Amino acid sequence: MSRTALVTGASSGIGAAVAGALAARGDKVYGTTRDPSRVADPLPGVEYLRLDLSDPSSVEECAAAAGGVDILVNNAGESQSGPIEELPMEAVERLFRVNVFSAVRLTQLILPGMRVRRYGRVVMVGSMLASFPLAYRSSYVASKAAIKGFASAARREVGPYGVGVTTVEPGSISTGIGTRRTSYIAEDSPFAGEYRTMLAALNANEVNGISADRVAATVLKAVDSPRPRPLYAVGSNAPVVFALRRLLPRTAVERMVSRRHGL
Repeated sequence: MSRTALVTGASSGIGAAVAGALAARGDKVYGTTRDPSRVADPLPGVEYLRLDLSDPSSVEECAAAAGGVDILVNNAGESQSGPIEELPMEAVERLFRVNVFSAVRLTQLILPGMRVRRYGRVVMVGSMLASFPLAYRSSYVASKAAIKGFASAARREVGPYGVGVTTVEPGSISTGIGTRRTSYIAEDSPFAGEYRTMLAALNANEVNGISADRVAATVLKAVDSPRPRPLYAVGSNAPVVFALRRLLPRTAVERMVSRRHGL
């Protein structure tokens, strides 16, 4: 059965891969971008809607333009890094507006139609860093943990109406996101050495990471499941590291994550 999908951040990376996969199988797909007129390679079967996640009115307008949506994939967001002492609060607030508040608001606007039709799938695209926190990524980790928290708690609320809510946590992904990551560190920062070490390892991991198509396949697996699981993880040896997370003390897991990033 053909469904109507809304995929945020569909001009590149994971969003483009998800939107393309849904359109290829015959779903009606709306993909969002800040400026639809500037999409370099429009995907066949995808209609682009304007969405600026930093602007609450844009979220409202996007939801109204999409109308009845069966599948919502909250993918768009910002990647941010920096020592917690040196993160400007306005940057942290912007990150939460983009990564959390707007995704939650869009979900609020789409859910009533799903509930009335007694079918819907909401996927939050998070990050494995929410399960395996990394130093100097505190704001980003917190934003991804927040959307997972919203999704996990909301599952029970809407489940009886045929709506499945889930989170997909990718590990390192080769999408070029590192070139767009916002970074905050003072010129005379006492954390500069460790920060540069972490960033170099993070970028190297992303270069060697999984493709956006693999993440998209996991998103579609969650969408197509009759009973989506609360969490799907993909990449960065997810089955192994999540098993270790259950078996090892939390401090041991934290050390493991730090060593993987040169800390």
